[in-house]
Amino acid sequence: MPRPAWSEQFTPEALRTLSLVQPIENISKDWAWEGSNGEGVKVAVIDSGIESDHPALGDKPVSGYVSITEGPDGIIYDTEPHDDVFGHGTACAGIIRAAAPACELYSVRVLGPMLSGRGNVFAAGIHWAIENGMNVCNLSLGTTKRDFFALLHELADQSYFRNVMLVTAANNMPIPSFPSVYSSVISIAAHDKIGDPYLLYYNPQPPVEFGAPGIDVRVAWRGGQWITATGNSFAAPHVTGMVAKILGKHAGLNLFQMKVILRAISANVAGEQ
Repeated sequence: MPRPAWSEQFTPEALRTLSLVQPIENISKDWAWEGSNGEGVKVAVIDSGIESDHPALGDKPVSGYVSITEGPDGIIYDTEPHDDVFGHGTACAGIIRAAAPACELYSVRVLGPMLSGRGNVFAAGIHWAIENGMNVCNLSLGTTKRDFFALLHELADQSYFRNVMLVTAANNMPIPSFPSVYSSVISIAAHDKIGDPYLLYYNPQPPVEFGAPGIDVRVAWRGGQWITATGNSFAAPHVTGMVAKILGKHAGLNLFQMKVILRAISANVAGEQ
């Protein structure tokens, strides 16, 4: 009798033995990332571009670029180096590099000079990240247009199955935005505690699962500048940086393991609040 579909992974010759992760009660920040600088972890910043020579990025150059636009014949991918057309992507990249200075940053530019963008271009940016072997994507953007609900949901699921972690910022307004409301992403909003970039809170009532610094934070900006900014956009890269640090020490973790670790080191779970 033929085997049922999808069961071949569980045959004796195909079944994989995996390494153990610590019991939840034993997971700490030291266990999660002590000694890690994010080396070897590929992080896509899907945004307005990255200003590669900004001091906030340190000495390690941007590892790759793609600028995505939509032309009369479809999506165009330009892999030549580019700049940040607004400042928003540089802000996110600087926060990530502060946490994981050795991570490999990839600038995936999908937004224009006024942070305007098209849903198809945004989706193409996620698709590019999946197909080009990214480990983590910072998505400090989203759409409220339900026309893109299914497309982005499919891409979020593809990311989950390919073990590409999408860290998404919730909308700054009290309305759903996609993909931040999907269960297959790590959804972030801002809290107002400053001083500790690793201060994480867990929300047991999603869709927004975690809170990170994002109110009155000092961030890098276009033209070598720094500004003080507020928004869920700036909370998400704090978590992206943490994820990169964790993967730098514990390569191969999947999304549900990562969420368990982030929950375990959250201050309101660990009793540090």
